[in-house]
Amino acid sequence: MANRNVVITGIGLVSSLGEGGAAHWDKLTTAGTAPVIDAERFQPYAIHPLPEIDWGLQIAKRGDQRQMETWQRLGTYTAGMALDDAGIKGNDELSATMDMVVAAGGGERDEAVDARVLAASENRADRDVLINEKLTTELRPTLFLAQLSNLLAGNISIVHKVTGSSRTFMGEEGAGVSAIETAAARIRSGQSTHVLVGGAFQTEHSDMLLGYELAGYLHRGPWKPVWQRQGSEGGGVITGSGGAFLVLESRDHAEARGQKIYAELGPVLSGRSRRRNGGLAENIAELLAKAELPEGDLLAISGASGAHAATAAEKSALDGNPAIAARALSSLTGHMKEAQFPFAVALAALAVDRGAGYPAFEVGERDFSGQPRNVLATAIGYHQFEGMALVSAPR
Repeated sequence: MANRNVVITGIGLVSSLGEGGAAHWDKLTTAGTAPVIDAERFQPYAIHPLPEIDWGLQIAKRGDQRQMETWQRLGTYTAGMALDDAGIKGNDELSATMDMVVAAGGGERDEAVDARVLAASENRADRDVLINEKLTTELRPTLFLAQLSNLLAGNISIVHKVTGSSRTFMGEEGAGVSAIETAAARIRSGQSTHVLVGGAFQTEHSDMLLGYELAGYLHRGPWKPVWQRQGSEGGGVITGSGGAFLVLESRDHAEARGQKIYAELGPVLSGRSRRRNGGLAENIAELLAKAELPEGDLLAISGASGAHAATAAEKSALDGNPAIAARALSSLTGHMKEAQFPFAVALAALAVDRGAGYPAFEVGERDFSGQPRNVLATAIGYHQFEGMALVSAPR
C-alpha cells in the first residue's frame, strides 16, 4: 500500500532575522537574540523590516523583478529557496508535476493613485463620474487598484517553472492554515505527490498598516514581547515583513528520490469560532483535544499576533496544559499575516530535525530542555480563524 504520510522536505524562510532555515535556527536558538525593529518610519507604529535581499539569487531576470511589487518578489524568492532546499529547482520533470497552494493578501495598493482619487473628490460632486474616469486612466494592467492575489502563484510558476495545479487562498492567518491543510489533504488522498505551499507578507507599506489600525489592532509605543502586550497602548499587533514556503511530499515520493526529510506533518486542524460571545478559548481547547497531543513535555511554536483578545485566549489555553512550553515567534519576527502559519510549521520542522528546542523568546515562557519529537504549531487569527498542526519526527 502506498505510504502517503505527508513529509516536509524543503524550507524557505525570510524575515527581519535573515534568510533561510539555518540562519533562523542560529538566531532563534541563541539566547538573548534581539528583534530587528524600525520604530521611525511609521510612527507611532513599529515594524520588523525585511533584511537586504539580493533578489537576483532566486529571480534571475530583472524584467521579472521589475514587474513584481515587493510582496510578490518576496514570495517568489522564498518559494525558490524552498525548491532549492528540496532539490527540485531546475528539475523540469519534478517542477512540471508539482502542485502549488499559496496564501496571499489583497496585494499592495498604488498609494499615489489612491491619494489622487481622494484629492480630486474634494472638488467634485459627481463622484460616480470621477471614479469611472480614474478607473479608465489609472488602473494597473491587473485591472485592479492593487495587485491581484493570484499573481504571486503566477510569478512563481513563471520564474520557477512550477506548472502543476495552483490554488490561492485569501484571509490573513486563515489563508496560511487553509493552504497547508489543503496541500496536506491532497497528498494524503493521492491527488498530489509533491506540493509547494506558503505565503508572504510585506508590511512596509502604509495601506497594510491602515488595514490593521482601522479596527484598532496595532500596538503603540515602545516594542514589547507578544505575551507582555496585554493592556498596553493600542491593539497589541506589531507586524513584520516575511515569507515562508514549504515543500510537502508523500513519504513514498520523497524516499524514491532520496530526499532528506525534515519532519512529518500530522493532523492540520482549523476552526472559526464566534468570538463575540467568548467562544475562542473554548474552540482553541477543542482543537488541542482533537490534535491528540502526545504525552510528556511538548514544545509549541505559537503564531500569536499580540492582539489582546485573541492572544489572551491562546495564552490561557496553552498555559492550561502544564506540559506545553510555548514560543511566540512574533516577538522576534513580527506578525506576518498569511505567512504566519507556514512560518510556525517551518520552525517546528527545524526543531524536530535538529533534535533541540528553542530557548524562551521572552521572560515567562516555560523552559523546554528535552529532545522534541513532536512540536505543535499554532495560528490563532487576530480577529478570525484558528488553526494548528502537529509536526513530528519521521517514523
